[in-house]
Order: sequence, then structure tokens, then C-alpha cells
Amino acid sequence: MEAYSLDLRERVVAACEEAELTRSEIAEEFRVSVSFVTKLLRKFRRTGSAAARPHRGGPPPALDAGALSQLADLVAKQPDATLAELRRRLTRRKGGVRVSRPTLCRALAKLDLRRKKSRCMRWSVTRRGSGANAGPFVAGSSRSRLISALWSTRSPRRWP
Repeated sequence: MEAYSLDLRERVVAACEEAELTRSEIAEEFRVSVSFVTKLLRKFRRTGSAAARPHRGGPPPALDAGALSQLADLVAKQPDATLAELRRRLTRRKGGVRVSRPTLCRALAKLDLRRKKSRCMRWSVTRRGSGANAGPFVAGSSRSRLISALWSTRSPRRWP
């Protein structure tokens, strides 16, 4: 959220110094809250300025340039590593940094790299449903169809 402009702040202070209106009426006129008017007056009396304080920059980044380069190296070595795997490897490195998975995901986005969402696994033999809804695993399906369905890289197709 951005701070109110200096012009608005000075007009609010000037309106309060004229003392023709109450604080709630001044807040309503300038479309600000009563607490803003109160705090602004307190700050003006204490410091003599109505200006907002400068932004302090926030907390330092969890991954500095060195850690980002280590992360890029890890991804280059194994592009299909999951976030959890990358996190463990980054922590084990010399001078390793412990970060959360969301922080790691944002760092990958900053490096313009994609993340892998889950481990590679082959299809399970157990399928949902029974009888006609059981897919290729109904009684009478051929062994070759079963094996090809298990090891196929394409999405499963509907079986009659």
C-alpha cells in the first residue's frame, strides 16, 4: 500500500490547524480515516513534518547471488529434481542455506526456470472402479494390452 501524497498530508494538517472542523469531519472531507488524521497530527507536532517515512527495504533475501548460482547449477545437473530434492541438495552444499519450498519456487522463477511438481512414477496396476468401469484391467483383457497400458508414456485412452 502506498503512502498518501505529501500534498494531501499538508492539506489535512492545514485544515486541522484552522480548527473550524472536527477531526471526523476533516477525515470525511478528505476521504481518509480519523486515525490517519490523529496520527498525522501527532507526527507533525513531534517532528514538524507531515512527510511519510521512507521505505526501509524489507528483510534481506534468503538466497543471495551465490546461493542462486548454486541453485542454477543443481538444476543444470538434474533438471527433473523436485523442490524437496533441490532444497535438500542446496542445504547439503558448502555454506548451504535452509529455505522453504515456496522461497525455492520463487527463486526458480527469478532464474526463469520451471519447477517439477512431483516424482516420476509408472502407472499403478490398481485402477479405480470395477466391472465395466475398470478400464483395461477387466477380465478377458489381453496381457499385451495390460503391459502396454502400464508402460505407455501417453495419457490413458478409454477402453470399450
